[in-house]
Amino acid sequence: MMNDECLICGAPLEYLTEAAEMECSICHKKELSTTRCENGHYVCSECHTQGIDSIFGICLNETSKNPYMILNKMMAMPFCHMHGPEHHIMTGAALLTAYRNVGGAVDLPKALIEMKNRGSQVPGGACGFWGACGAGISTGIFISIITDSTPLSAESWGLSNRMTSDALCAIGRVGGPRCCKRDSFISVLAAVDFVKEHFGINMENSEIVCHYSPMNNQCIKKRCPFSIINHRQ
Repeated sequence: MMNDECLICGAPLEYLTEAAEMECSICHKKELSTTRCENGHYVCSECHTQGIDSIFGICLNETSKNPYMILNKMMAMPFCHMHGPEHHIMTGAALLTAYRNVGGAVDLPKALIEMKNRGSQVPGGACGFWGACGAGISTGIFISIITDSTPLSAESWGLSNRMTSDALCAIGRVGGPRCCKRDSFISVLAAVDFVKEHFGINMENSEIVCHYSPMNNQCIKKRCPFSIINHRQ
């Protein structure tokens, strides 16, 4: 598990208020971005999520009905960083897997590919620059996939947007700064409740205690609903 600093040199990251052209320090692709480290290094989303395909093996062979447990397995994989756009894919992938495992009707291999395709379009930093955390958006993508929603759909269109709204509202109530682990946990919990209410399908739930705080320089400690500090009291 890597921390939340630069993948190239370990220096702290800085966020610009306006996008500027940057060259990826790994693949040398040039694109507009708002994120770089204090030494000027920039890593594009594609390079940041290298290894994401390894989650397919976990999901396709997983039997757990608990999306948090599935998500936690993905987070423990070598490719996953403390923060990053990989969470925009993993959150929905964990939900799709748990949904399939409790009997939900979904073609999981096909759905996981679609989850990756859609989730990878949500850039890192969306939480601060768009006002919409990518983990929360991932829950809406999950609903849109299991309902075959499109922009011309009726009920499923509404459900997908309501799911994203519920997740973002829960994330927003806790407040910032961002933590991709915390926001992903909040999102899957919101989705479990949503699916139970609107689909009558019960994915499993469990108490979440976060152990990632030492890797997060911006951890909000006691304000986090999953803080180990709170659970020790």
